Amino acid sequence: MNIFMFSRNLSVPGFVRRFFVSYAHISEAYAVRTVMKSGCDWRKRPQRQVQERLREDIISLKEDILMKEQMTTTGNSAGISGKRAQTQFRKYLLERNMSERTITAYCYALKQFYGLYSQLTDKNLQLYKVFLIERYKPQTVNLRLRAMNCFVRYRESSLCPVSMVHVQQKGFLEQIISQADYEFLKQRLWEDGEYNYYFLIRLMAATGVRISELVLFDVEDVKKGYRDIYSKGNKLRRVYIPAVLRKAFEEWPGFSQRPDGILFLNRFGAPLSASGIRFQLKVFAARYDIDPDVMYPHSFRHRFAKNFIEVCPDIALLSDLLGHDSIETTRIYLRRSSREQYRIVNQVVNW
Repeated sequence: MNIFMFSRNLSVPGFVRRFFVSYAHISEAYAVRTVMKSGCDWRKRPQRQVQERLREDIISLKEDILMKEQMTTTGNSAGISGKRAQTQFRKYLLERNMSERTITAYCYALKQFYGLYSQLTDKNLQLYKVFLIERYKPQTVNLRLRAMNCFVRYRESSLCPVSMVHVQQKGFLEQIISQADYEFLKQRLWEDGEYNYYFLIRLMAATGVRISELVLFDVEDVKKGYRDIYSKGNKLRRVYIPAVLRKAFEEWPGFSQRPDGILFLNRFGAPLSASGIRFQLKVFAARYDIDPDVMYPHSFRHRFAKNFIEVCPDIALLSDLLGHDSIETTRIYLRRSSREQYRIVNQVVNW
């Protein structure tokens, strides 16, 4: 168990968790000093940016530990009612086929709210919003506000929904693996005998499937050529596996010799986990000198969307394939990435 998981374990005595808070203070100073001295950022990334990221992560850890300790030591009726509400709310979310990741995030927001306030009121909801804005990024703030609004609907309360924080949408896409890096990664994985991950990234980039959906694919899905998935909002969508990829799978002994079962397994024969895949992609980024910021599962979903819209400009079809609730969400793929914008400007501007 690593230090972060250990410090978050509520079964650990309070004085031990307080020690980890102090440790985080020391680690913060040491990590920042190390980064400032080493100069090991990928392609000379601005050190101020790395320093701020380290500070944010460590501050978030300290706040999380202190928050959980506060919630476990209060022992008042609010904490008891909060636990009961969380259990009932989880059942409500499960009945609506919410993903496990969404359920976990929503329940955490509810637990955090009841750790701060004893009652669900308009005033406390607004105070909670201010609390979040002062500590988290806008995307995190909106996620937890959506959770509380969902809880208000579940309670059939007359309370007003909390308005979201406005996030200024950028006019370009960022942190998407380029086609060149994607082709390079495929080649290196094949040469190094990393066939499991070779087919894994190909499946992500050829279907646009989410990582939470990818780990559920089985051998029969490839043989059929599709998998039916319940997406967000309890919508059923069909993920198609292209014929060229199915043929490549059939030529891989790791697939052809298996009659059934989960498609991607680890070395112990257990299904690959989403967290394990995320970690391994970072390992490959370091091994093959690829920007680590673009080596994450959703990057390959973006790559699929960008490639698809360039060949087939049917945005409604792409929206259905990706399982988006609104076609407006899909419109972002009509935009150029920041690198593409820079390349085009250099080609066009000659004055």
